[in-house]
Amino acid sequence: MRSIETSNDELFHHLHTDGLLMLANCWDGGSARVAAAAGATALATSSAAVAWAHGFADGSHLPVDLLLQAARGIGRVSGLPLSVDIEDGYGDDPAAVATLVRQLAEAGVVGINIEDGSGPVDLLCRKIAAARGAAEQAGVRLYLNVRTDVYLRGLAPAGERVAETIRRAALYREAGASGLFVPGLAQEDEIAAVAQAVALPLNVMALPTLPPPARLRELGVRRLSAGSAIGEAGWSQVQQAVREFLATGRVTPGALGYGAINALMVA
Repeated sequence: MRSIETSNDELFHHLHTDGLLMLANCWDGGSARVAAAAGATALATSSAAVAWAHGFADGSHLPVDLLLQAARGIGRVSGLPLSVDIEDGYGDDPAAVATLVRQLAEAGVVGINIEDGSGPVDLLCRKIAAARGAAEQAGVRLYLNVRTDVYLRGLAPAGERVAETIRRAALYREAGASGLFVPGLAQEDEIAAVAQAVALPLNVMALPTLPPPARLRELGVRRLSAGSAIGEAGWSQVQQAVREFLATGRVTPGALGYGAINALMVA
């Protein structure tokens, strides 16, 4: 068990209190090294990118042991605060969620994302409480970022989404949430309304229609996540390179060559 003074949990909480924490979501030790070298102040995984890196589809299909392997791999190469996306907790049993959180805490993880999806709100509340209890037993002040899919999945009519998001946020906060993640929230007036009404740091996901970071800060957003976008960009480049090779026997060099990439991996 790491003491509060020497661990990253307090630092990660502090990063949500002022300004805008920007998380370029990674998926393994290599992508974590790239993010850190680019100036990241903390790291967070993308559930989709982690799943894809292991040949699984996103949506809680990844075996838990591979999730833990990814977290440990990132922790091996970086001392930055790390948050791990556990989707819906990989099951409906709050006790199993608690076990997973304990294992992640032992691997040095100081934050998690957990989501409601189309599942019952009360079930997620029980999972949040179980995760909070497990973290406390492990001696970690876990940053429990709770994702609600009110916007992403259209769980309420367009005119009722702000109110439904605020309603769920209050329940999640009472259960033990540290922050609220609302992917799909993009309109300035709605962002401001949620940020002002919710007593939790607000996290939004990068979208083409989203205001720029400086404006997000003004609206009260405290965390901006890339989500799966960086992973999507990476896989798009891989597909393009493979197709080019199969068609021509050549691959157009990327911005980083072998030497630069290899140097990042031994930093």
